[in-house]
Amino acid sequence: MTVPPSTSRQEAIIVASDAVRAAGEILKANFREEVGIHYKGRANIVTDVDLEADRCLKSILHKEYPYHNILSEETEPPTTDAEYTWILDPLDGTNNYSFGIPFFCVVVALATKHSVEIGIVYDPLRDELFAAQRGRGALLNNRPISVTKKNTVDESLIGFDLGYVDENGRIILQLVNDFWPRVYALRLMGSAALAMAYTACGRLDLYFHRLLYPWELACGQLLVREAGGIVTDWDEHDPGLQENSVIASNKDVHADFLRRIKKYTRSVK
Repeated sequence: MTVPPSTSRQEAIIVASDAVRAAGEILKANFREEVGIHYKGRANIVTDVDLEADRCLKSILHKEYPYHNILSEETEPPTTDAEYTWILDPLDGTNNYSFGIPFFCVVVALATKHSVEIGIVYDPLRDELFAAQRGRGALLNNRPISVTKKNTVDESLIGFDLGYVDENGRIILQLVNDFWPRVYALRLMGSAALAMAYTACGRLDLYFHRLLYPWELACGQLLVREAGGIVTDWDEHDPGLQENSVIASNKDVHADFLRRIKKYTRSVK
């Protein structure tokens, strides 16, 4: 599908790239500075910087595409029935950010009701922009990327996160305990969207999570698939664009991982 040009006649991928870079400058300018923190739940926070970056993204996207919906982690869902929806996370990895850990990103995706057309993950500290357009491959700073060439879980570097649902976190910890040491290494990431981007370019061999949100899923699964990978939920279905579990890797490692987690695949939400 060809996305109509913006009000300034730019392609949507250019508009989105400019938007994440502008929001990324806000994150960089405030990193390791004192920021206001507000709690949405236990260990689930939003900072004043999240909100400032969110306003920046929305201002740019609404100006360029006034008739599109915008769905953001930090605001209420849209109510209009527009053909296109921009899906945003102004700061994925807020806990990392608030503790001064340099692993976080800005996320922007453009979706219709049936598919994700554009996905961008931007790491402002490293100036790394991961981008994908449906059917056109995945890029890191305009260079093509691809998922891992590994064949098994045993030789894989695996990333994961615990999330905010305690029961899901317990399941993941049990799984990790069962897997160790029959994997190369494990990493608790703290930013699902950036971890999915790392999976798309082969830095991680596999990433899994029990419950991701639309702003993490939309962009992440497009990047991995356009990089030649496979993305499913824990029941081997398409995760879709709502809250869901996720397993992302290449075909062989993904299949090997699924064989090993059969007792954990019953859905827990």
